Amino acid sequence: MPKKKPLKGKPVVHKALDGFDIQLNEFGELSSNLKMDKLNAFLNARVDDKKLTDEQVDAMESNNASEEELEKTGRL
Repeated sequence: MPKKKPLKGKPVVHKALDGFDIQLNEFGELSSNLKMDKLNAFLNARVDDKKLTDEQVDAMESNNASEEELEKTGRL
């Protein structure tokens, strides 16, 4: 079986992820130039989770809203 030819150039990505680069190091760990929190926020906003039902998503959003309110007041 012949070897795969390496792709030339950079892949086309969404404007919000412009400059995104991710690599695997020798230990199998992901290293990226973008914070994982920002990447997760991007994916959460644009990709539906097939395992969660609408009721579970609504409950999670209401939990996140109440946690944010607690953080603002300094109680969390």
